[in-house]
Amino acid sequence: MSKIPVLIVTLVVLLALGGATIAMADANRNFAAPLSGREEVPPVDTNGTGVAKFQLNKDGDALSFKLNVANTDDVTQSHIHCGPAGQNGPVVVFLYGPGPTVSPNGTLSEGTITDADIIPRPPSAVCPGGVADFDDLIEKMNDGGAYVNVHTVVNPGGEIRGQVK
Repeated sequence: MSKIPVLIVTLVVLLALGGATIAMADANRNFAAPLSGREEVPPVDTNGTGVAKFQLNKDGDALSFKLNVANTDDVTQSHIHCGPAGQNGPVVVFLYGPGPTVSPNGTLSEGTITDADIIPRPPSAVCPGGVADFDDLIEKMNDGGAYVNVHTVVNPGGEIRGQVK
């Protein structure tokens, strides 16, 4: 009889640990944003393409990124914006620039984003809840409320864009 309570406690502990492991596995640490002119608002007719890839570190306080573009001339800046697909929202992080215009076919920029890089934004219709800090940015990236935009001389509002997923 005494083995049954021990067995039940052991089973409960194992189930609880298994649930915690599943919850941690569900936390998204990798994000990507495929970029095209079709995703711009309004859409842009361009041969430009790109992809932004992001990886959250295990402590959840730094986001490494690499932004590759092709067929996109005279890039002036690139950012992460707060906003859903189909709407333009405020800049919350710089990925490139402002700086000299470049025409890369490959890596435009790479680095690490931390809380110090966040440009706080108040809540708005396009950015519900706003973005106050790094954790808010990760939340927006997880729920589809952030996009990457690459701006050029010809298309200063953005030439290629993609939602972070």
